[in-house]
Amino acid sequence: MRMSPTSLRALLALVVVFIMLATTGWTAVRPHGSADPRAVSLSAWSSGTIGARRLPDPSAAPGAIARFFASLTAGQRRTLADRYPLVVGNLDGAPPTLRYLANRRALRQARDTEAALYRGDRLTPVGRRSADELIDRYDSLLAGRRQILAFDPSGTGRAAEVLGDLATATRISIVVPGVDTDLLRFERLTKTYESPVGMARALYGAEKAAEPDARTAVIAWADYTTPTGVGLAASTGADAERGAVRLENLLAALPGHAPVALFCHSYGSVLCGVAAPDLPRGRVRDITVFGSPGMRARHASDLGTTAHVWAARDSGDWISDVPHLEFAGLGHGADPVSASFGARVISAAGANGHPGYFAPDTTSLANFAEIALGHYQAVACNEGTECAGGL
Repeated sequence: MRMSPTSLRALLALVVVFIMLATTGWTAVRPHGSADPRAVSLSAWSSGTIGARRLPDPSAAPGAIARFFASLTAGQRRTLADRYPLVVGNLDGAPPTLRYLANRRALRQARDTEAALYRGDRLTPVGRRSADELIDRYDSLLAGRRQILAFDPSGTGRAAEVLGDLATATRISIVVPGVDTDLLRFERLTKTYESPVGMARALYGAEKAAEPDARTAVIAWADYTTPTGVGLAASTGADAERGAVRLENLLAALPGHAPVALFCHSYGSVLCGVAAPDLPRGRVRDITVFGSPGMRARHASDLGTTAHVWAARDSGDWISDVPHLEFAGLGHGADPVSASFGARVISAAGANGHPGYFAPDTTSLANFAEIALGHYQAVACNEGTECAGGL
């Protein structure tokens, strides 16, 4: 089929923009090592038993996993966490507190492995620097009483952390980050609000400031493999589709019935758009996208969700230069902040460009907290638009 001149120009513009962005400072973090420790643990799990019972398929539905763990004694659950930490710590349906325990053990093992490599003579100078950075990250994740809900050191790594108590929370928020998210970028020492952990901490703090007595929980969810850089992979939905399955499993495994709000940044908004039709209806109340290249939909109503859809963009966000279209699998569709898309467009005043929506004292952060708490009438609209009508 011949492409029209207009379609050809649009496709070329999309490719040029992604190439430009991919060559202006966005670089990949070297995957560390070739071993896959979780694959080793999964193999051992597949032939394991507890109390003469076979262990369940780790790919089973979260409900089936939850029923299996509910049938065990406390001692048996602890045994499995100690014996297979990289399985239990990433098993949707296992009790969150057990996952925290398993991931502390897995983090200690990963730190010890990395420290042994660092002390040896097999690493190149670049490898030694990477090992040193990973050791620091593991030490940080092990500090205090952090609640690590997911941890996988394979490849560039994945992680998730919970702030607050999932079991008693009356509102739960999940932060879904975008490209170049891995273990080393899970948190930052400077401009902390640009990392998944920093975003979650900023949101949790803003919720407490807005409603001190609120029982909330926030999850920094970097438990999917993101595209590396803003190149070809980031212009397709492949990573988003795989990540959407993981997000759906997380939601199916959450305890209780507290309403959930998703906060989806950059490529994370693509994932949320792909996942939207299969998210638990009634439980996911809000989907907020910001710095979004699109949600792979023409209109908010095409997302197939009952959740309120909110969108924000800072005036200095470079994502506005990305063509909002989809052609032959490239691009992510309509602009979520456009009037034609139909989202509730909220103010991002004060946000610091593409990574700065959770910066202190920004209207975007205040708006996110009000959405997370269900205080819709307190949300500040984008100038000249209606964003809370009918809620």
